[in-house]
Amino acid sequence: MFKLVLFFSLFPIALALGARWWFGQRILGGIGGRPCRADLKRWLPAPGDAALVHREEGRAADFGADLRRKALEAWRVEDPKAHASRENTRRFGMAVPPLSALVAVFAVLVGKIPVLGAFAILLGATALAAALGLLTLPPELVAISRYARKAREERWFPDRDDEDAAVRCASAHAWEQALPPILRWIRP
Repeated sequence: MFKLVLFFSLFPIALALGARWWFGQRILGGIGGRPCRADLKRWLPAPGDAALVHREEGRAADFGADLRRKALEAWRVEDPKAHASRENTRRFGMAVPPLSALVAVFAVLVGKIPVLGAFAILLGATALAAALGLLTLPPELVAISRYARKAREERWFPDRDDEDAAVRCASAHAWEQALPPILRWIRP
C-alpha cells in the first residue's frame, strides 16, 4: 500500500518541480537580473511597502515581485472570494506537509507504521499540496496579466523591454510561490 502511495506521489511532485523550473526559475535566472527603469510618477509602491525611498532603477525580478504584489492586492479587492481561495490553498501547502510528517514520525515511533509508510505519507501530503497549488495558479496568472495590461496602458515603464521583463518575472514569481515551501527548498 505504501509503495503505491509513494509511486503515485512522485509523479505530481516531479511535474510540479519541472513546471516551477521551466516557468519560474528559468525565467528569473535568465532575465531576473536585467536592469530596468520605471517611471516613479506612475510606479506606486506595492501594498505593504514601508520604504521611504523608492528606486527608479532596479532588477526585473524586483519589479516583477512588486508587480505581482500589486496585482494580488487588486485581485483581492476585485474578487475577494477567489483570492481567499488561492490564499487558503497556499496556507494548506504550508501547513499540511509538515504536520503530516509530524504525525508520521509519531506513528513510526509508536510502531503503527513502517519508516517507508512515514515517507510515503510525507510525499503524499506534499504531492497533494503541490497539485492543489498548481491547480489554483491560473486565476492568479490571469490577475497578473490583467494588472500588466493596466501597466502597459499607463506606461509605468518607459522602455517596452523593461516592462515585458517585469511582467514575465511577475508570472515567474507566481510559479515559484505556487509550490509548498517544502518543495521550494529543492533547487536544481
